[in-house]
Amino acid sequence: QVQLVESGGGLVQAGGSLRLSCAASGSGFSFKDMGWYRQAPGKQRELIAIITSGGTTNYADSVKGRFTISRDNAKNTVYLQTNSLKPEDTGVYYCNVKYGNPWYSRDAWGQGTQVTVSS
Repeated sequence: QVQLVESGGGLVQAGGSLRLSCAASGSGFSFKDMGWYRQAPGKQRELIAIITSGGTTNYADSVKGRFTISRDNAKNTVYLQTNSLKPEDTGVYYCNVKYGNPWYSRDAWGQGTQVTVSS
């Protein structure tokens, strides 16, 4: 079983930056895609960035050019560098990690970290 621990959220002014981290623990399987989701107040959770085990990244249009996802496979940790933050970036950020082996894949979710951007 995988456990995820997130950190790095907080309150920041518009134009500021935050770096979110998500550390995964567990053994007996490999970590596959890692991603970050955001849930804004009153809205559904949405995928904003994803990185494959090989390092390929993809971003939602709303964060492209401002956010950067990266991972450290030695530490089983995924990061989200958020720059030029806007009030509409406010929400709870969740990391998601897919793990398993060639025969199965499962999902693990972080506990969520609040990001609040003031105007």
